[in-house]
Amino acid sequence: MSDLLERLRERGWRMTAQRRVVAEVLDGDHVHLTADEVHARAIARLPEISRATVYNTLGEMVSIGEIIEVATDGRAKRYDPNAHHPHQHLVCADCGTVRDVHPTGDPLAALPVEERFGFTVSAAEVTYRGLCPDCA
Repeated sequence: MSDLLERLRERGWRMTAQRRVVAEVLDGDHVHLTADEVHARAIARLPEISRATVYNTLGEMVSIGEIIEVATDGRAKRYDPNAHHPHQHLVCADCGTVRDVHPTGDPLAALPVEERFGFTVSAAEVTYRGLCPDCA
């Protein structure tokens, strides 16, 4: 579950009306909206919010590590508010639906030492692909 608004307040991030609306739109479980989807939902709450403001706010939240930018096979980037909850993603290859998943095991441990090529590996991103129930 996202706690984005609370995290931003604790950080002391200046909470303008526009920033608050963007954060509210992103808050929740399994939220993976495109910037255009964020903008459309934000307009419903704050009609005067501009597309540029939404894009800039999303960029700021990514840069401070409060949301994750998720890229899925050439589709529009999606924004995930669950930046502080370790998880992977399950993506529908047809419609692009993205869900958070929590597989067991450590993906870093799955990479054999001989496949690390001397790297000190600090993180792993795993994306599972398939068809959602609506597209299957």
